[in-house]
Amino acid sequence: MLLGLLIGLVVGAALALAIYIIINKMRLKGKKEQILVEAEREGEAIKKEKIFQAKEKFLQLKSEHEQFVNNKNAQLREAENRISQKESALGQQASELSRKLNDAENAKKSLNAQRESYERKSEELNKLTSQVNKQLETVAGMTSEEAKSMLVENMKAEARTAAQAYINDTMDEARLNAAKEAKRIVISTIQRTATETVIENAVTTFPIDNDEIKGRIIGREGRNIRALEAATGVEIVVDDTPDAILLSAFDPVRREVARLALHQLVVDGRIHPARIEEVVAKVRKQLDDEILETGKRTCIDLGIHGMNIELVKLIGRMKYRSSYGQNLLQHSREVANICAIMASELGLNPKLAKRAGLLHDIGKVSEDDPELPHALLGAKLAEQYKERPEIVNAIGSHHDEMEMTSIISPLVLVGDAISGARPGARREVIESYIKRLKDMENLASAYAGVTKAYAIQAGRELRVIVGAEEVTDEQAATLSTEIAQKIQEEMTYPGQVKITVIRETRSVAFAK
Repeated sequence: MLLGLLIGLVVGAALALAIYIIINKMRLKGKKEQILVEAEREGEAIKKEKIFQAKEKFLQLKSEHEQFVNNKNAQLREAENRISQKESALGQQASELSRKLNDAENAKKSLNAQRESYERKSEELNKLTSQVNKQLETVAGMTSEEAKSMLVENMKAEARTAAQAYINDTMDEARLNAAKEAKRIVISTIQRTATETVIENAVTTFPIDNDEIKGRIIGREGRNIRALEAATGVEIVVDDTPDAILLSAFDPVRREVARLALHQLVVDGRIHPARIEEVVAKVRKQLDDEILETGKRTCIDLGIHGMNIELVKLIGRMKYRSSYGQNLLQHSREVANICAIMASELGLNPKLAKRAGLLHDIGKVSEDDPELPHALLGAKLAEQYKERPEIVNAIGSHHDEMEMTSIISPLVLVGDAISGARPGARREVIESYIKRLKDMENLASAYAGVTKAYAIQAGRELRVIVGAEEVTDEQAATLSTEIAQKIQEEMTYPGQVKITVIRETRSVAFAK
């Protein structure tokens, strides 16, 4: 019975499960049909919407295409109108050109006719001129070429005489107007500038207390003095001169190094080759510092500021250089003051003139480009260290080795001449001095018509005597200018040289 009950329960459960499955299938089928209906309905709506959108897009594209076609048609019409206008204008220009060509042809024919008429008249005129010239030659007794030559020579002589007279008048007028003012400025400048006379030479005397110190300086078998000469490049002369040793060298810097080194060695008492080399090296360093300090002090004394440190060192080195025995630093300071005074008198910039005057000889103390003249080398250095163009030109042109383009350049030239030409400024070796005077006299004597030539006033003036029969007054004036130009080009001399040409006529008669 229990088994029958279990079997009934199982069969009932199975029937119930089958009924549930059938009911679910029927429910799902209904939902599926409903979903399909709704999907068909939504698809139909989407289809209608897309068709509507496609129609709208088509209408929009059609409108845009019609507008584009209308615009292109309008542009084509405008282009056709412009082309029509240009064709009309070109037609008018073509007709105008045709008219002008016709006018030009007519004018050409007229000109040809006028030219033919002119040529006929020219031939007639030439014939008449030839006849008149023949008649004039017959009357005058000379050909036309001879008359032309005579006229040209007469005109040349008159022009030469007139030119020389004009030159003489101009020079006289310039002297009358400028001499007084120039003398006042130069005299005032010289009076306001007081400097020492030259005492520099190529030998420095080193004093010593006794012969024992002299022996210690010489050293055993002369080793100390040889070491000192090798270290300094100075010849040390030890002779019988009491209480003194001579230091000989053309380079003042070397002499100063040797003097200071000897002084320190004598004070210290230790004199041997190793100590000598040590002291010389130390003194060189001290001298470099002193050179820089000298340059700075010079710039401060003259009121010059903002100068490159390398130029300041070159200014300091001027203290140990000389020109014709004249100390270069003193000469440059003197030129700077002279230029500043003259600039003030002339209403120019005195600071600029003073700066140019101080730097005008820096080329003499530079060790670069020894083949260049010192004026051009100085201008190159000034330009390298950013000095103003006016100063560069004044430095380069103070010996006429560069064309003057600055207003202060003549001041530097004149200041240099005044400083070097004043009495006591410079000293020359007697042999070179005499040779310069003889060369100057020989140069003047080489000119035709010169009978005698004398260099006077220590070479500052050259008197040239000419023969009155060979040289006229006009030629004498020209001769002085030519001699001055040749001396300036071929000779080297301090200051300036005055050339005076003397021509006199003597008439001698005897009463018997």
